[in-house]
Amino acid sequence: MSAAAIIGGGIMGGDIAIVFAANGWKVHVMSPSQKTRDALPARIAAGLKKLGAPQGHAANVTTYARLEDLLWRDIGIVVEAATEDLPLKQWLFARIETLARPDIALATNTSNFPIGEVGKSLKHRARVAGLHFFMPAHLVPLVEVVSAEFTEPKVAEELVALMKAFGKAPIWVKKDVPGFVGNRIQHAMLREALYLINDGIVDAEGVDTAVRYGFGFRFIACGPILQKEMSGWDTNTLVAAALYPRLYNNSTPAPVVKALVDMGRLGMKAKRGFWEWNDAKIAQEKARIERCLQAGMEILKSDGGK
Repeated sequence: MSAAAIIGGGIMGGDIAIVFAANGWKVHVMSPSQKTRDALPARIAAGLKKLGAPQGHAANVTTYARLEDLLWRDIGIVVEAATEDLPLKQWLFARIETLARPDIALATNTSNFPIGEVGKSLKHRARVAGLHFFMPAHLVPLVEVVSAEFTEPKVAEELVALMKAFGKAPIWVKKDVPGFVGNRIQHAMLREALYLINDGIVDAEGVDTAVRYGFGFRFIACGPILQKEMSGWDTNTLVAAALYPRLYNNSTPAPVVKALVDMGRLGMKAKRGFWEWNDAKIAQEKARIERCLQAGMEILKSDGGK
């Protein structure tokens, strides 16, 4: 049985562990937090249930407090999912390099830092790559496999193949650009949306309705490139020429967001953001979102994708 080491058992690490466990792998999760380790078995069981995976696979997940305690001789891949702290990640990779077998991929789930920076001080950097899951990792199909300048192409190709075998939808990001692909596209849209709110053109609920019931609704059937293949690039070029000069291109976050942060209105974790939250509403909304994601995944499975 194949074995994976997941470094960090928090929000992302725990969900990535579910992905590997659901596919029959042994999973070794390292977290220095006793609270995180104690909470993991219930998370794994719940995640396997949502994926329709055998509950017995939960027994294949083991937790550890120290890197040195993992069964490194058995581990065939490492996925680092620690806190988004670059010095911490660099320290972890330096330690992992001395412990892991020399023939396995060392991957980081970072979404903030260049892969080249995470692995820059290693002696054998060619096996370092990004393996960026999107939250919640066990439900969202997309995984970005990111090559740094020094990443051996075979390493990236094998990670893409592994994610496909897991039923994920991996893309190979061949250049280590900030934000990779998904976050660049997502934040381009978010900047426009937040400045529209900032300037009083629409409210937060209006933005979400426009996305969910407009172009976001059709994105589950086809992405933006295929959609324009259907409507025609001549039309797109005319619209773009007229619209692009009028889009927001600010290099700073919208003032409306800074005001929220300054007031401590950080979203669900602060019980207030654009909307007011309590524990019951948060649980209800998260459950609804997971149901939608699972239903969407069933549509994609039945469609076969493109």
